[in-house]
Formats: sequence, structure tokens, C-alpha cells
Amino acid sequence: MGFRPGNFALYEQAFRHNSYVNQKFPDEEGVLSNERLEYLGDAVLDLVVAEVLFLSYPNKGEGFLTETRAKIVSRAMLGDLAVKMGLDEMIQYGKGLGNNKQVMRSLSGNALEALLGAIYLDKGYSFTRDYILKRVLKNYLDIHELALLEVNFKSRLIEWSQKMKKEIQFDLAEEKIKGRSKIYVMSVKIDGLELGRGEEFSKKKAEQEAARIACIHLQIITS
Repeated sequence: MGFRPGNFALYEQAFRHNSYVNQKFPDEEGVLSNERLEYLGDAVLDLVVAEVLFLSYPNKGEGFLTETRAKIVSRAMLGDLAVKMGLDEMIQYGKGLGNNKQVMRSLSGNALEALLGAIYLDKGYSFTRDYILKRVLKNYLDIHELALLEVNFKSRLIEWSQKMKKEIQFDLAEEKIKGRSKIYVMSVKIDGLELGRGEEFSKKKAEQEAARIACIHLQIITS
């Protein structure tokens, strides 16, 4: 990571998924998963990204800043960043989860947030801010390119289904609580067959993520 951790236990906890804790330590108290660190890291990441965008785009309004931040901290983007960083290879998780690539990408994104929470507790905000800027965003993400990216995967999928005379349906599959926020899990089905699921803090964005996964499955897009 480019630095020596102070409190190693925090970093071990950051990569310990709840499924692993439940299977390995069902009766033992004090063996914590990474959920609380994930909550903290999510808040720190939001603040850092908001500050970067605020300073980088002085002439842009709140709507642009909010939308661009949402792209950067989306479940899909964090999962991709975490895999690029190799964090997926460090997660402790329960049996069976490793066979599902989509689940592992989600676990990896959560672990990235938990790692940032651990760094914050161990090193403080300024250190964590520099780590996010120099080690994460600078190495793995082009913010300016992402800010200009406008991709409507749902529209592309609907257009494809109409062309191929297929029936398309978006459904709310699940609702989760993360901290004080609600996460929506939306599924998309083509002719009754589920081809993608997405989870986000709004139904609209969750639909976009589900549509993106379906577009990859149907080879409408490559990635």
C-alpha cells in the first residue's frame, strides 16, 4: 500500500467479510467483520471525492458535481477499482461466494471502503485523503474522462430488446439498509430470464447497473 500500518488489526478486519465471521466464529464475541469500517470508509471517500470535484470544476453546478461523484463512488466503479488494486485476492469470505464473480466484485468494493475506514482510524483524515488521491484515483481513474461520460445502458438495452422483439422487465428484487441509507437491488429480465442485477442508493441508478450487466451478457457492450 506504500506505507506501514500502525494498527494491523484494523487492516485485517477490513478484509474480513461477515460470511467468514459467521462460518468461522459463530459463537465467539469480538471477531468483527468489515461492515462498520465499510460504513466509515464510505463517508470518508464521499467527502474526498466531493472536495476534489468542487475544486476541479469551479464553474459547474451542484447537479453536475453530484452526478459525477455518484459515478465515481458507485458500487460498480468501486468494485472495478478494488479488483484492479488486487483487493479481491485478500478478502476472507464464506464458502461458496468465490464462485460468483459479480458477488466477489461487490465484496471487493466493500473491502475498498473498509480499507479506507481502517486507514482513517489508523492514520487520520489528511493521510487518508492523500492515499485516495495518489494511490487510488490517480493510478486507476481519469476523473475528467468519467465526468464527460454519459452512458444510458437502460436505453441501449430497451432499444436492443425492441429490435430483437424481446420482452424486457425491470423489477425491485430487494431493499437493503446501509447505515442510515437504503440500497435498492433492481433486476432486469429478458423474456422472463434474469440477466442482471444492480444495487445503488436509487432505483434509477440500480436499473442502470442491472442494464449494464445485461448488456455485457448479451454482448451489446464489451465492458
